[in-house]
Amino acid sequence: MKQQTLTLLKALSEVNGVPGYEARVAKVVEEHLAGIGRIERDNLGNIICTKGDSGPKVMLAGHMDEIGFIVKHITDKGFVKFHNLGGWLDQVVLSQRVVIETAKGPVEGIIGAKPPHLTSADERGKMVTLAKMFIDVGAKDRKQAQDQFGIQPGDPIVVPMPFTPLKNRKLLMGKGWDDRVGVALMVDALKAFAGRKHPNVLVGVGTVQEEVGLRGAQTAAQTVSPDVALILETAIAGDVPDVDENGNPGLGTGAAIYVFEGSAIPNTRLRDLAIETAKKHKIKHEVAFLAAGGTDAGRIHVHARGVPCLVLGVPTRHIHTPAGILHADDYDATLRLVVELIKLLDAKTVAGLTKP
Repeated sequence: MKQQTLTLLKALSEVNGVPGYEARVAKVVEEHLAGIGRIERDNLGNIICTKGDSGPKVMLAGHMDEIGFIVKHITDKGFVKFHNLGGWLDQVVLSQRVVIETAKGPVEGIIGAKPPHLTSADERGKMVTLAKMFIDVGAKDRKQAQDQFGIQPGDPIVVPMPFTPLKNRKLLMGKGWDDRVGVALMVDALKAFAGRKHPNVLVGVGTVQEEVGLRGAQTAAQTVSPDVALILETAIAGDVPDVDENGNPGLGTGAAIYVFEGSAIPNTRLRDLAIETAKKHKIKHEVAFLAAGGTDAGRIHVHARGVPCLVLGVPTRHIHTPAGILHADDYDATLRLVVELIKLLDAKTVAGLTKP
């Protein structure tokens, strides 16, 4: 993996941007795409970079938001009650260190609940739910939390995590891989064609609010009106205990080509083209099958008369937790596949994706 990609991944992983609060992520994207194409934003906050003037519109979409929380209210004693933004398993939330982003600056705290010493035997056998948790920011009361610390209902909350290459230096741990890895792929794919011709109009999009209902993808599709779309994502890694490896490629298996995901069935000709292209160029790959959940393809593929879509992903462990792990070689393989597909998506090929 190139150093510039490591720098990009670190920047995207460490910047905060829960659903509805992606502006800082968009700024990182804009900085890395400067000079590559025409940059604009729609009214929901999607950042859109267009390169080229002729040929079919090829949309490359990665969502900028990460799962997080939002301040719900503050108790009389200064404890912060919160609501989830995106899907969390309750058991991974308790005792996490968090940062509340306020108008006065960041406020650190920790997620707590009733101490185990004070719980009954019956309570100890049950999982603590989000509704029973609170954030302790060290405030003596609501007034201090609000007036001095600046915490207000509606403030976003993140679980901080530094970008960390592991002992095996090809394994990269960080927060927000779902879907900052897809955003990075979009940026790197556009950069790969800097100064180079391509038979299409490339439109890279960092979408917003995917984790709360694919909302940015809907307005992005309306703004761009793509002829074909590649949705760049993670893929659930199947190489950890108690996970079915069938349809869940593990780390080191290359690019993940989705044959099914919960919000969209891929265009079969585009799917087959991706598999054939990977084989032709000896790009390591596996297929992925996501029975539940969905991606931005869920909104993009039903835009207007329909858009041929395919989801490509980087296998990632521990998604929808405070930190995930991915393999640098899988990222590189996915990027290679995206680049080779872009080269093939000329007017004739794109038209053939939807012919009877």
